[in-house]
Amino acid sequence: MKQNIFFTADHHFGHANIIKFSERPFESLEHMNEELIKRWNKKIGKDDTVYHLGDFSLGKPDFTKETLDRLNGNIHLVKGNHEGAALTYPKRFASIRDYHELRIDEDENSNGKQKIILFHYSLRTWNGSHRGTWQLYGHSHGTLPDDETALSFDVGVDCHDFYPVSYEEVKEIMKKKKWTPPFAPRN
Repeated sequence: MKQNIFFTADHHFGHANIIKFSERPFESLEHMNEELIKRWNKKIGKDDTVYHLGDFSLGKPDFTKETLDRLNGNIHLVKGNHEGAALTYPKRFASIRDYHELRIDEDENSNGKQKIILFHYSLRTWNGSHRGTWQLYGHSHGTLPDDETALSFDVGVDCHDFYPVSYEEVKEIMKKKKWTPPFAPRN
């Protein structure tokens, strides 16, 4: 059985101004916080793995701890630029990193693996980008145009109806990209 893996970023729990800054469709801070928790738990089960690519919360440490305790999954945090509150509760995270190179078993790939670079920020090039390695990021709240020739995209909540995205969903998005290996023989 394949383990369920999810990616997300930029929840900004406890951050009232993000509703205005990112034109989020929530009536209040409380409405946003509750809806984000509900959508997270609707997709993510207790034993699922979640990679959160930064900017988890701008709320106070106690609020952030209470929020983390309400969320399903084993959460790995890839730090963004707003992690002060989340870092006061490190034991809730399976890991905390600045950057992560993830390898997932993938039968469809010739080497049996899919390598994914996880970083809060969008990169123009990354380790293995010329070999089909993916890059997932947050930070931009959907303001960067998607590059259909690059195997990268924004997994932040603002881009995915405020839900995390599964590995299978990421795989389907990547299949639609027009990326070709730069050193492949040309016909």
